[in-house]
Amino acid sequence: MSKGDKVEVLDFWVSPFCGRVKISLEEKGVKYVASEEDVFGGKSDLLLKSNPIHQKVPVLLHNDKPIIESAIIVSYIDEVWPSNSLLPTSAYDRAQARFWTDYIDKKVFETGRSIWASNGEEREVGTRDFIEVLKHLEEALGEKNYFGGEAFGYLDIIAIPHSAWFLAYEKLGGFKIEDHAPKFSAWIKRCLKRESVAKVLADPEKVYHFILHFRKMSGLE
Repeated sequence: MSKGDKVEVLDFWVSPFCGRVKISLEEKGVKYVASEEDVFGGKSDLLLKSNPIHQKVPVLLHNDKPIIESAIIVSYIDEVWPSNSLLPTSAYDRAQARFWTDYIDKKVFETGRSIWASNGEEREVGTRDFIEVLKHLEEALGEKNYFGGEAFGYLDIIAIPHSAWFLAYEKLGGFKIEDHAPKFSAWIKRCLKRESVAKVLADPEKVYHFILHFRKMSGLE
């Protein structure tokens, strides 16, 4: 990377997907600008031009070239700034990391949403589904400190930003993650001690109040 490289993240403070991109850049020691988007009010022309198909954050602009989809962006960052590698070295381990990335992307946010964006029986079902997802992730973690082994890496970066939303899921779903997935809960605490994670992640209380406000606006309260 040359000194003239320009790195910008089109960001939204509460988005776990944006969190992945920023943690990756922090881990690599890359200087970047995070530009907050008004995703509900008026999306910037830059966002609409950079991601015309989905019109969503995050977008990584590297020397004004857009890269979209958070897991793809994290892989891109790992390739462009190869020191302090995030992805595992073996092809098998990389394949496993990509499998679990796909699982997280399909399950974690959506099952969480079925807790906070519903009431009554639907929320109870969502809570059960979410706990089931956590148990699968705990199984994947096993006895390791991090998903890839002893070092914080790619899959940890993919998963940990979601934890900023977990307090809201617990409060609305009436459960404690620690009771159902103690090793996964310990992994969260371990990750939160990393400077890159602590610096980037939104305050869970603020996320909870954001969700309560969103529920009110959606007529769920």
